[in-house]
Amino acid sequence: MRLNQITFPAYEMKTAINFYRKMGFELIVDTPHYARFHCPDGNASFSLSLQEKSERNSSTIYFEHERLDELVQQLLERGFLFDQLPTDQEYLWREAKLQDPSGNKIVLYWAGKNRLFPPWRVNS
Repeated sequence: MRLNQITFPAYEMKTAINFYRKMGFELIVDTPHYARFHCPDGNASFSLSLQEKSERNSSTIYFEHERLDELVQQLLERGFLFDQLPTDQEYLWREAKLQDPSGNKIVLYWAGKNRLFPPWRVNS
């Protein structure tokens, strides 16, 4: 089985679309209530679905990038605001965190081999 996509809420579709296009994602479906993006590396996609504003949004999306620090610097230069700049985590990932206009949490990270093969991986 392969993961096709994940859908996140968007409260203002045009604002959300502009945010993700500015990050470098390719818009492949654009309707007033739904948008889908193709990730620049690989075949993954994700989508946004127009919803009424919620008091709490606990969605998080992770995007992996081998040159994380360079990517974050480019996004800073484009005006993106980060909640956390690239930081080494105890679970062996390097992560930077920000939010999209609808409050969806975005984690940009690089984990290398530790993404699928951490030292504590369960052997099956």
